[in-house]
Amino acid sequence: MSTPLSRSIASRSIAFGLAAVATRAGITALRAKPPRSHDHWTRENYAGRTVELYAGPAAALAAALGSGRVRPAAGFAVLAAGACGAYDDVAGADDPRRGFRAHLSALRGGEVTSGAVKLFGISAAALVSGALLKERPVDRLLAGVVIAGSAHFVNLVDVRPGRAAGAVLALAMPGLVREGRAGELSAVAAGAAVAVLPDDLGERAMIGDTGAHALGATLGAAIAVGNGRAGLLAHAAALVAAAVYGDEVSHVARSSVRGKRA
Repeated sequence: MSTPLSRSIASRSIAFGLAAVATRAGITALRAKPPRSHDHWTRENYAGRTVELYAGPAAALAAALGSGRVRPAAGFAVLAAGACGAYDDVAGADDPRRGFRAHLSALRGGEVTSGAVKLFGISAAALVSGALLKERPVDRLLAGVVIAGSAHFVNLVDVRPGRAAGAVLALAMPGLVREGRAGELSAVAAGAAVAVLPDDLGERAMIGDTGAHALGATLGAAIAVGNGRAGLLAHAAALVAAAVYGDEVSHVARSSVRGKRA
């Protein structure tokens, strides 16, 4: 007879496996039949190597489906984060501006950059998701901040091969021991991250903004679902601080281990 613990372990294992398999299947399918705008989905990294961005959309779609299977509101946030990231990957490919300050400064000057669209789009979707995941107004707001902040944080550390996927995997690990929906959402994030890590580390692929934001939103949804107000407040404060000191966070991620990434 199965026990609640064995059922919980099984549900997390299934969530992990489905996310990993779906991500790999998506990468394989995109490589076999590239989109017409193929040039938009390749980049030259800092070492001059041409790498593909197919891992990003594959991970984003797998994470959205896996998260939606656990909590539809979480799936919505992940899908929106991936879509906004994809828009920036394509429309903002030649825009050298990075970070909140640069895009908000452009917005004050009357220019709506792809980064600004991404910023407001992910934030709006995260707030809607938070409102659906939590019951009390303050918790809803904090959950939205955590989801949007996590999406942004993972993108901040996506500065060398494997940094973003590795960070998602490391941060999802504590959640994997939790029972219930939080554990399953953590497993989705970890499964998709594991699936893209070999190609990312091998400089065959980048996850881009598409994958980084989607994986981050998945992680944020797991945090939101698994924490009460005190936990949400602590995570929200840490993520806001990371956003404020975004350049420093990226610098630490870039120099922490010798690696390669655009």
